Amino acid sequence: MISQSIPGLIVGFREGMEAFLIIGIMLGYLDKIQKPKLKKNVTAGMYAGLLGSVIFGLVLWVITALAGKAGGAVSKLWESGASFLALIFISTFIYWMMRHGKTIVGDIQAEVGRKLSSSGLFALATVMVMREGAEIALFAFTAVDKQLYIIGIIIGIIIAAVLAFLVNRSLVKVNLAVIFNVTLGYLILQAAYMLGYSIHEFLSALKSFGSLNPESPLLIKLFNLSGTILDHKAGILGIPLNILVGWYSKPEIVQFIVQHSYILGGFILWSKFNRKS
Repeated sequence: MISQSIPGLIVGFREGMEAFLIIGIMLGYLDKIQKPKLKKNVTAGMYAGLLGSVIFGLVLWVITALAGKAGGAVSKLWESGASFLALIFISTFIYWMMRHGKTIVGDIQAEVGRKLSSSGLFALATVMVMREGAEIALFAFTAVDKQLYIIGIIIGIIIAAVLAFLVNRSLVKVNLAVIFNVTLGYLILQAAYMLGYSIHEFLSALKSFGSLNPESPLLIKLFNLSGTILDHKAGILGIPLNILVGWYSKPEIVQFIVQHSYILGGFILWSKFNRKS
């Protein structure tokens, strides 16, 4: 179903746009301080970051495929543990954007000024781009339909590249603050969904291993709307809700509480940073 590619498109667009604009800011600042010869190091760092992101994504893909062949509880345990580690990394990215979203141009220019050398700029560009690429790979790794998700990512990155080029060339004017705020809110919702998914898979793995009794209170569903229009896999309302806000139609009580606590905490923290700004 093509709708399954929409989350990938949004993530690809958001992270791709940020990466391309960061590179554009670095290149523009080097022109401003009359150091155009160093621009080639930034460009090389961008390509290195892209390559590193692809390699990171392929490693995740291979490990997931091997875990899938092991089947059953092993696969569920890998999905749970890896999703939780991915959540930690993504949460640090979200926190960074909350802190630096309003001052990102000045912060990047200051960083360029501190690392004004061939190797320093190469490393800075590599890290900046690979951070965004790693975030894309981590979201793709936790997608249910990875193929459609990746197609969405590619489309999103292409759109971001075109828009970033037009913005940097001053051919179009867009309110980037609005775009980044909307997509940052979306990332918080998706990260929370990833946390809920990690908990669900962990409980399912414990059940498969026999470490958790099927009658355990931890496995009690808060509600079960499977087979209805709110089914997150097949429901006419459940699918778009799953895409937009991370809706899950049959969550365990603990899964629901933790997932929505993350959402609440994320938006409260974000509002505090906005008030400080």
